[in-house]
This record gives sequence, C-alpha cells and structure tokens, in this order.
Amino acid sequence: MPAAAEPTEEQPLIRAILLDARLGQVTNVSRVEIREIKMLPGHAAGLHVHNGPVVGSIVDGTVTYRIDGQPGSVLHAGDVFFEPEGERIAQFDAGEQGATWLAYFLLAPSQEPAIDLPGQ
Repeated sequence: MPAAAEPTEEQPLIRAILLDARLGQVTNVSRVEIREIKMLPGHAAGLHVHNGPVVGSIVDGTVTYRIDGQPGSVLHAGDVFFEPEGERIAQFDAGEQGATWLAYFLLAPSQEPAIDLPGQ
C-alpha cells in the first residue's frame, strides 16, 4: 500500500483511503464493537470464521494474514485488514515480536461477535 501524502501549509489536511471493504451482501449493522487484541510472539490464531464482518488495523508488531485459498501477506503497524463474514481465515499469526491490533466487529441488532474454529 503506498504511503499517504504528508500535510503541507497549502494542504494542511490529508484524507487517504486505507481500505474499501466490500461486505458482499447488505448487512444490518446497528453497532460496532471495537476490541484491542494482543497476541504473543509466534502464536497462530488457527483457522477461524467470524459470524460478521471484521475490519481492523495493526497497532504494533506483525501478523501473517491469509484468507483460505488466497495469497497471504504480512501486516505491519498501520496496516489495515478485512475479515469477511463467513470466510475461512487460514492465517492470522503473530510475528516474532507478537502483535497488537484493533478489531471492529460490525454487528446486527442483538448479535454478539462469535468465532467458529473448524476442526477444533
């Protein structure tokens, strides 16, 4: 992802799109729950599936992120990610320094965030 431009005296405010997450279906979102999540160095989250869309940003450390069947990437502090509802997240693994990230759970009325761990 290219770096955002820096503000200048002539343009003191810069807005950059970091993520344009396509939900794939109309989602009735009535609230957003934001969690700070910390993971020990080298810990693997394991294959998992969320019951709603999750967007987030890496605060510290690195994470290897991969949706099942797609190429993976290493996310660093400042990078953003999207875990689509119902998609199999094959990897969300902390790097050698561990990782901290903010996760924004988009929730329908009376829905609570849930995670399914296939095969466990």
